[in-house]
Amino acid sequence: MDRNQLSKEILTLVGGEENVEQVIHCMTRLRFNLHDDKKAQKEQLQKTDGVMGVMESGGQFQVIIGNDVANVYKSLVSNMSKAPQSDSGASTASKKKQNPISKLFDFIAGMFTPILPAITGAGMIKGIIALLVAMNWMSDKSQTYTILAAIGDGAFYFLPIILAVSAARKLGSNMFIGAAIGASILHPTITALLASNVKVSFIGLPVTAATYSSTVIPIVIAVWLASYVEKFIDKYTHASLKLLVVPTLTLLIIVPLTLVAVGPLGSIIGNGLSGGISWLFENTGALAGLLLGGTFSLIIMTGMHYALVPIMIGSIATLGFDYMIPIMGAANLAQAGAALGVFLKSKNAKVKTVAFSTSLTAIMGVTEPAMYGVNMRFKKPFTAALIGGAVGGGFMSLFGTKAYVMGGLVGVPGLAMFIGPTFLYAILGLIIAFVVATIVTYLIGFTDEKNEEAPQATTDAAGNISTDEIAQSAVSSLPKGEKIPVYSPIMGEVKPLSEVNDPAFSQEIMGRGWAIEPSEGRVVSPVDGTVFSISKSGHAVGLVSDSGLEMLIHVGMDTVKLKGLHFTPHLKAGDRVKVGDLVLEFDLVEIRKAGYETITPVIVTNVAQFSELESADNQHKVVKEQELLYTVIV
Repeated sequence: MDRNQLSKEILTLVGGEENVEQVIHCMTRLRFNLHDDKKAQKEQLQKTDGVMGVMESGGQFQVIIGNDVANVYKSLVSNMSKAPQSDSGASTASKKKQNPISKLFDFIAGMFTPILPAITGAGMIKGIIALLVAMNWMSDKSQTYTILAAIGDGAFYFLPIILAVSAARKLGSNMFIGAAIGASILHPTITALLASNVKVSFIGLPVTAATYSSTVIPIVIAVWLASYVEKFIDKYTHASLKLLVVPTLTLLIIVPLTLVAVGPLGSIIGNGLSGGISWLFENTGALAGLLLGGTFSLIIMTGMHYALVPIMIGSIATLGFDYMIPIMGAANLAQAGAALGVFLKSKNAKVKTVAFSTSLTAIMGVTEPAMYGVNMRFKKPFTAALIGGAVGGGFMSLFGTKAYVMGGLVGVPGLAMFIGPTFLYAILGLIIAFVVATIVTYLIGFTDEKNEEAPQATTDAAGNISTDEIAQSAVSSLPKGEKIPVYSPIMGEVKPLSEVNDPAFSQEIMGRGWAIEPSEGRVVSPVDGTVFSISKSGHAVGLVSDSGLEMLIHVGMDTVKLKGLHFTPHLKAGDRVKVGDLVLEFDLVEIRKAGYETITPVIVTNVAQFSELESADNQHKVVKEQELLYTVIV
């Protein structure tokens, strides 16, 4: 299914465009604020191809897509008649009744999600710089270092300005007034004044010395107060004076209030949270790491991990390090390990493909495809991932493992965040989490999905010899370079396997060949040989040709779910066939009406026994039954 079609289905199933108040996306999820969550068809969404999962958290209706979420989001927006968000900063906050905790998580997630790319990019640059210096590949006295350090530090030093824009946007107030508040408290004159040892006051009110660079809580409180002040002033100001009066009074009220009261209070709260977390990790041994590592994946599911971001940033800004980031990495690598365990244990080709690819993605720090698409899908691997995260986190906590810079993806790409005295323990903790989750998944097992897509057979019509032996015997008798023709079994348009919406075919895991988009519902034999299997559902046929080709003709994608409906086989296993003999018929119209793709791979499954496959130069052209489709060269 293409992205455009998927986005249309999602939009329909969340209750239509009129039910969407706001939609944004993060690394793997579409995050909707809906007018009425009850209008969303959650169960139907979960069954939609391309959707890995659905969850409701923090006042948001979240549709988990995976790595392709940005492209699906673009298609979604293009299919909406009006923009899902206001560029002017007009209110897009949900007006549904929520409890205070849900409101808080919704606000934190909505504020941090848009700025994550900036933090991720800057954090990765800081990590790379640390690696270059640690390896003595660059001097920290060089001008190159100075410029790169400024690039890496910029987003963090001016974080209050970035956060002010994002928070104001989420609160529905003017983003640029928010930016002006952040810029004011970071102004070099203010910074120098507060850093001096003299007493500072504003119209007689004492201004407490505080550092605002790289802080989170002071600016968030300030912008939150500004949203109320701005709206109050706007309400009582004549339209002709709004442009002058509203921003002027808002800045004159909020900036001094921040310097006198909000800033010091925010600093106290931030320092208290950072200090409290540090105390836990420094005084409870492995316990803190066990608890966080074992529950962090559950925290992600609820969206509460965004509430930890301000604490992490505050810890690095005030202490120079953070204890939680390495343990997040352990939890991520545990999800990767559990998915790898599924890959190793499963006998289903499609499951193995998905498990392996999502394991790699999780190793790179994006865990949700593995977590929702594999581990939670099979249940027990998710438990194994929690165990692996707990063990790895406990190990890290025991040895006081720290992160020294803030990055985005806590996985292999973010290893540079851990460069410092505890770097070795970080590496070992990640490996432990990964290996433990893999082993536990393999040992406790799970209910595998049957590999129904590929018909299995090991005997010929007489039941005495396997098709492998028949094929090998036939191929061995052919001269090197012999060309074996494969004729089209269906009338339709020829397409490369890469266009088939199933990785088992598109990545040529099951074999090589080409596919046909049928224009009529008949399948005839493409070779002279023997039918060795017809699936119970009638959608797939296995053939072994007299020249040794083992072939699979697979009508449609996921059509096994039709359980034989709309398929009429005309032969059975063991029957001899000639090119053009009718093998089965299918109702093309009804299958498409049922929502299934009808593209049909025609592949050679024992392709390793041949040197190459040669196209008949008919790509994207209509072929008729018994017309040359491709040639197999011995």
